[in-house]
Amino acid sequence: MPDRTCNVALVGTKFMGRAHSNAYLNVAKFFDLPVAPVMHTVAARNEQETRNFAKRWGWQNATTDWQSAVANQEVDLVDIVTPNNVHTEHAIAALEAGKHVACEKPLANTLDNARQMVEAAEKSQGKTFVWYNYRRCPAVAFAHQLCKQGKLGRIYQIRGCYLQDWAGPDTPLMWRFDGEVAGSGSLGDLCAHTIDTARFITGDEVSEVIGATMETVIKERVVLESSGGEISGRGAATSTKKGASTVDDIVLFVARMDSGALATFEATRLSTGYKNANRLEIHGEKGAIRFNFERMNELDWYDATLPEELQGWSTINVTNGNANHPYAAAWWPVAHVLGYEHSFVNQAADIFNVIGGQAAVVPLPDFADAYKVQRVLAAVVESDKNRSPVRLAEIK
Repeated sequence: MPDRTCNVALVGTKFMGRAHSNAYLNVAKFFDLPVAPVMHTVAARNEQETRNFAKRWGWQNATTDWQSAVANQEVDLVDIVTPNNVHTEHAIAALEAGKHVACEKPLANTLDNARQMVEAAEKSQGKTFVWYNYRRCPAVAFAHQLCKQGKLGRIYQIRGCYLQDWAGPDTPLMWRFDGEVAGSGSLGDLCAHTIDTARFITGDEVSEVIGATMETVIKERVVLESSGGEISGRGAATSTKKGASTVDDIVLFVARMDSGALATFEATRLSTGYKNANRLEIHGEKGAIRFNFERMNELDWYDATLPEELQGWSTINVTNGNANHPYAAAWWPVAHVLGYEHSFVNQAADIFNVIGGQAAVVPLPDFADAYKVQRVLAAVVESDKNRSPVRLAEIK
């Protein structure tokens, strides 16, 4: 175990609170870190639920006072897993207190709030991190490395989609369907991941949203009266009243990258039959890659430099630490596959490596990097609203 420690305060619980807690609980058991995380404090609104959460997951302290947790001089890193509309308040308070800050994606519910977070980070000595965790799937990290090595050559086209089906008409009106809280629906919840992954793998940025359409299919939903399932609210108590859903259920847009490559993006929480199909294809002059999170240990690879009679899609099982597959050496023997939770453990390892003065395996997004995704989200909304192209240069 390292001599140095890093006391963590987690603000929020629920779905992401569990994912992050699991990462803090296990990261030092699998990775050799320059600093070891200490699960110091968890803060959330419901006192009894927060105490129960702390006991289950191994947090030393539980509180309903997030301000005291953030200001605590013993805390080094503040991790924010609350709804999008309060990210800004929590993050700025932590940065002003001199803490390192990790924040769930998207950065905030609005572009203005995200900009405030970036400006606060620029004035702070603390490091910032954003949990675009799919970068830490070994297959995605490997695709980034292949692209950086020039294996794909000039990029022609990017095709991304993120498909889920949990938000049908029986799903209650949770915060994810409130535009004031979430900022957007499938766009910020799902498509933000795809945009970030495309940027990450190619090293290219969106320069223009050529056209976009966003649709709220389920106009009203039953009002929620208690918490339920982690995403869908299944099992929660609901009233007989209904309220308006003010976010997109489906979003599609076409974009142009700085390099000139064309990209299409699609996200929906109404794609009946798809549970968590986070899919990305990138086609280049020398080769192509395909990734589908529902088969997260695999990367499909096409090598167009081979003799034509040998060309064809191949599937790489990206679990071989002896072959230098990213993160794989910290885990199990080859083909003893990883799951969703491992992407968070891998990101936690990189966070503590960076805090300890070492390099991440692949680049970590900070607030400034995540703000680039936020600008694309804003451009998509503008393009849909005005039924016109929007250049990213117009979105500050």
